[in-house]
Amino acid sequence: MLISNAYAQPAADAGQAAAAGSMGSSLGSLLPFILMIAVLYFLMIRPQMKRAKEHKSMLEALAKGDEVITGGGIAGKVAELGDNFVQVEIAANTVIAVQKQTITAVLPKGTLKSL
Repeated sequence: MLISNAYAQPAADAGQAAAAGSMGSSLGSLLPFILMIAVLYFLMIRPQMKRAKEHKSMLEALAKGDEVITGGGIAGKVAELGDNFVQVEIAANTVIAVQKQTITAVLPKGTLKSL
């Protein structure tokens, strides 16, 4: 004969083998999912929460006379503050109302004069 016979191995305790195999396979299948969630949290969710917190604190510290830039790129000086809207003076005798949330940055004093 060219092919040798293959014989089955003796069976181990079926209860122990089933318990060990199911525990290892479930943990092994959940590990990539848990790792993916952790990476997603540290690379995307946490930095976004940090930026939102900084933006909120910047808006709370906003005061009359601050020089700001809006989301549309308009630079001006805060003339009046409201709960949801801010009056921004963009030129002499030219005041516009913008939503408070659209203010993206507070500039250092004197920046508008150099523009």
